[in-house]
Amino acid sequence: MTDTCIEFDDVVAGYGEFMILNNLSFKAKRGKITLLLGPNGAGKSTVLKTLFGMLVPRSGEVRFEGKVINGKSQRDLLADGIAFVPQGRNLFGSLSVRHNLELGGITLPRGELPGRIEEALARFPRIKERIDNQASTMSGGEQKQLEIARAMLLRPRVILIDEPSIGLSPKLVQEVMTLLRSLADAGTTVLMVEQNVRTALKYSNRALVLEMGRLALDRPASELLHDPDLNRLFLGGHAKPAAA
Repeated sequence: MTDTCIEFDDVVAGYGEFMILNNLSFKAKRGKITLLLGPNGAGKSTVLKTLFGMLVPRSGEVRFEGKVINGKSQRDLLADGIAFVPQGRNLFGSLSVRHNLELGGITLPRGELPGRIEEALARFPRIKERIDNQASTMSGGEQKQLEIARAMLLRPRVILIDEPSIGLSPKLVQEVMTLLRSLADAGTTVLMVEQNVRTALKYSNRALVLEMGRLALDRPASELLHDPDLNRLFLGGHAKPAAA
């Protein structure tokens, strides 16, 4: 079995007549954290939305474990094992932690949900401590953990996560990154967009730099972390050609 989990092959996608991804091609390996970098407007979040069925490619193919998933519904993609944690807070603040988890598992057979919630709580002890609290009373880091725990209810093989550090203190950012690293080490593929570049690179396996919707650079994250051109690559400019 190939170790490629996600593949974009010459994908063109965008909004209406405005194309954001311009013949984008890349691969993300199974059980690794692949980090998407680039200046604002480079297409990072659009990659996640296209992969999760929120945008349909104009041309090209998106493949998951070798199968084309262009045009699949979000419900079908969840069933296939792909979960999306979007940017910002996406909780029902007036509901309890338990009710937020239950809503995350609404597509599961009723008999499976309690066991899945217990499974999630075992992995997220801080969430378990707050299980009967309103979600709005939790810290930013706890809320982000709850969002990830809710996504994990479906036992996804892939987690797409967009800007997980927004609004978090440096300490909480480290906690969230450590959590994502542990999920990847346990076999979950993570595709992440993150503006906190240096911190994210420390926890990632591979870094893809996008420029104007195309792949400009593909390198091991540890190498890019120590690249003197890192700031230029992040802020924009002409990167070296992508390498395999």
